[in-house]
Amino acid sequence: MLDEQVKRLLFEGTVIPAHPLALNEDRTLDEDAQRRLTNYYMDSGAGGVAVGVHTTQFEIRAPRFGLYERVLRLAVEEIDKRKQKEGFIKIAGVCGHINQALEESKTAKDLGYDMVLLSNGGLSGLSEAELLERTQKVAEVMPVFGFYLQPSVGGRAFSYEFWKEFTEIPNIHAIKMAPFNRYQTLDVVRAVCHSSRGSQIALYTGNDDNIINDLLTEYEFNVNGKMVRKQIVGGLLGQWAVWTYKAVQMLDEVKAARSRREVPSSLLTLGQQLTDANAALFDSANGFKGCITGINEVLARQGLLKGNWCLLDKERLSSGQSEEIDRVCRDYPHLTDDDFVSRIPTRSGSYGQ
Repeated sequence: MLDEQVKRLLFEGTVIPAHPLALNEDRTLDEDAQRRLTNYYMDSGAGGVAVGVHTTQFEIRAPRFGLYERVLRLAVEEIDKRKQKEGFIKIAGVCGHINQALEESKTAKDLGYDMVLLSNGGLSGLSEAELLERTQKVAEVMPVFGFYLQPSVGGRAFSYEFWKEFTEIPNIHAIKMAPFNRYQTLDVVRAVCHSSRGSQIALYTGNDDNIINDLLTEYEFNVNGKMVRKQIVGGLLGQWAVWTYKAVQMLDEVKAARSRREVPSSLLTLGQQLTDANAALFDSANGFKGCITGINEVLARQGLLKGNWCLLDKERLSSGQSEEIDRVCRDYPHLTDDDFVSRIPTRSGSYGQ
């Protein structure tokens, strides 16, 4: 079962960065920088981290790297040192066919994680019914954070009926919606509103291209003659793996606007600027080929990583992507947290070094 303090924070809505992987130039794990990143997210005011997810690089599971358990363990050790075990959401990414998903879920449970973010990526050969059965089995091991991944990075489109059945599975407590598609996002929200467990499921945006609008919108559907409303309360995002200190401030501003039931135009403008910045970081012009490298590039410029390297040498910045990152950093300095990074020491080294 999900810890009550964790559940409370989850449903209040918080910033959950998708944790990157810190590497040396020879593609070996940079353990000091990996620990430093975890501390950076805690210092920034994030309410949790998701480790072993797409941003951490799925290749950590490959036998030649064998980094899955090690990387998950490093994050837990840093969180425990800070005594943030309570009220800080530890999420482990889980993927693969049923045996792999169950094995990874058991690893996460043994390490003390609170939830698993269950990816359906790379399973195009399975039917929706088979994926629902897989979800049910994983939910018997760990509380589940559902995940709608966009097709351009390995996900697939699902029917409304899939999400309707998905929401009825016990021990599912949240869903990250990241199809980068308004229609498919609406399918999930509508399914949750029609579910008998709708009030037991927190919605999180993973739509890095639409963060502010997702968080500001109160969704409303007619359910058996009664209007049911649902809010996307927070975000589990690769975009929030960078400039996290400002992301926390941004979510606070959104929550204040929601409580006033007034949306200032400045927040809508901020949303447009954040989407523009995300296009550069995620390399939308090239089908998101440089999305992980782009995140690493920003962290490297801040001194949190030694470089933007990925486990696979083919994963590099696209042509022109570095210049686009230059542009958005220049045009939107209020989105960055360079000053924060440069002045606040971590428990595992100093920022900017």
